Amino acid sequence: MKDCTVIGGGPAGLNATLVLGRARRNVILVDSNEARNKVTSTSHGFVTRDGITPSEFREFAHQEFSQYPSISTLEDKVVEIIKKADGFTIKTEMGREWATRKVILATGVKEKFPNIPNLRNFYGKSIFNCPYCDGWELRDKPLALFGEVDYTFHTAEIVRNWSLDLVIFTNGKELTISHEKKMKKLDIRVETSRIRLLTGKDGMLQKVELENGLVIERVGGFVTPELVQASDLGTLLGVKLNETGGHHSDEVGKTKITGLFVAGEASNVYPAQLIIAAACGVKTAMAVNVELIHEGILGSEK
Repeated sequence: MKDCTVIGGGPAGLNATLVLGRARRNVILVDSNEARNKVTSTSHGFVTRDGITPSEFREFAHQEFSQYPSISTLEDKVVEIIKKADGFTIKTEMGREWATRKVILATGVKEKFPNIPNLRNFYGKSIFNCPYCDGWELRDKPLALFGEVDYTFHTAEIVRNWSLDLVIFTNGKELTISHEKKMKKLDIRVETSRIRLLTGKDGMLQKVELENGLVIERVGGFVTPELVQASDLGTLLGVKLNETGGHHSDEVGKTKITGLFVAGEASNVYPAQLIIAAACGVKTAMAVNVELIHEGILGSEK
């Protein structure tokens, strides 16, 4: 029986696996290699790893795992978790099955984008969702902002820190009087016409074409997608989602299901940052190790 199964190979799952390995825990990391940051060329804001590519980050982590004999990894997708008296049974897409005492769900979130033609062609290359991750590269450039009106206006206030040349595209949504006053005060242009097409080359945005005939030059921007859980494994076990869309848990990721923990954006959707997710994985792994110790199960490299 495994001490712990970590599901999800993003920063939370990777760091949780490392900490459990160093705690001499027999841990397996199951990664379906579907991380949402795969579309991004580089990741930022992680000290000593600023500008690293998502694939390099994952590769370095797996290299570090090789030092710890109790860590194993599996590229597969968990399709079912069955609760048992002494833990869980894990079943995967490729037909594998094993018993585990604890589970850490680090399956992250996925984006639900606004209905804008060919937006995905530019996402991760010149259009992003986090100014703290990618604002530096777009500083002082003419930018477009897309998404649901209320949250996009909040984003606009933040993005002004990096560029004052902003245009909000509401894609057919009209403004309230309150919105109009706020954007006028901030001197931010707003276009309410529906978007006909985004144009550019090799993922680099050049123009936003509107149905009213206007064509506005922009070289990049930000979109505010809705972030939803990438996996329903937790809810199928009976864990409810909180008001931000993460699984209900305590401060270390422990859920109401005995032995089930959540880490990273499976726990707290916002703020969605690489380094925050990694730190969350550390905290949750420590909690798992402590719980195993209290149950009389000490670590072993076997």
